[in-house]
Amino acid sequence: MKVSFLFIALLLASHFPAHADALVQPRLIVGYAEFAPVIYSDAQQRARGPMADLTRRVAQRAGYRAQFRALPSARLYAALQNGNIDMWVGTPGKPELAAHTLESRQTLGHAQLNLYFRPDTPAPRLPEGLSGQGVIVIGGHSYWPAVTQLLHDPALKVRLLRTSNHESALQMLRYRRADFLLDYGLSIDLMRERLQLDELPYVPIGATPIHFIVSRHTRDSAAVLAALEKAYAELREAGEDVSVTGAASAPATARVVLPAR
Repeated sequence: MKVSFLFIALLLASHFPAHADALVQPRLIVGYAEFAPVIYSDAQQRARGPMADLTRRVAQRAGYRAQFRALPSARLYAALQNGNIDMWVGTPGKPELAAHTLESRQTLGHAQLNLYFRPDTPAPRLPEGLSGQGVIVIGGHSYWPAVTQLLHDPALKVRLLRTSNHESALQMLRYRRADFLLDYGLSIDLMRERLQLDELPYVPIGATPIHFIVSRHTRDSAAVLAALEKAYAELREAGEDVSVTGAASAPATARVVLPAR
C-alpha cells in the first residue's frame, strides 16, 4: 500500500510542472519608447505609467501576459518589422510599418503636440511669432515633418534648447530659459500634476491617435489583435477608464495646424 501511494505521488509530481505551464498565459512582448510620465522605465527597468498600466489590463483580459521592452524609436520600428517584439501602443499610419503590422480599430487616446508659453508671454502667431525665438524641445522625440521643417527654417532662425525630460523642460520655461516649449499634452499634463504647477497656455500644433499595433510576424497576429480589441471593448463597456490619461477628448484624426509660409 505504501509503495502504491508513493508511486502515485511521484507520478502526480512529475506531471505537475507540465500542468502548471499549461495554465501560464502566453507572453506578448510589448515594445515602447521612453515617453515619461506616460510610459517609462523605473529604476528596476520595469515599464511604468498609465499607458503601461492600460496595456497590462487589456492584455491580461485578452488572455496574455505583457512583457515590456524599452527601445529607441528606430529599433522599435525594426523590431516590429522583424518580429522581435509582438506589439506597440503608438501612432498608426507609418509607411515603413504598413507591410509589417496590423492596427486596431479602437483609438486609445491622442498624442497632441502643443506649443506652450508662460502666462506673461503673448500667444505667438505661427510661424512668424517664432522668428529669432528660443524653443525648448525634448531630445530624442520625433515630430511631424512639417514641424521639423518649421524648427529648422533658416529664415526663422529658431534657437532650439534641448533637454532630456519633461520636468526639466517645464522648469526651463518657468525660469525663462526660453519663451516657448514644444511638447505633448499627455506628458505635460501628467508632469504638471506631479509638480503641482498651474495650467499653461498653449497653441495647438496637431494631434495623432494612439492604437494597438501588432507585428504581422507574431504568431496568429490577427487573432492576437482581435483578442486585444475585444478585451478593450469589454473593459470600456464595463465602465472602466480605458483612455490614455483621459486624452480621448482630443481631435479624432491626425492633423497639423501650422500655416504654410
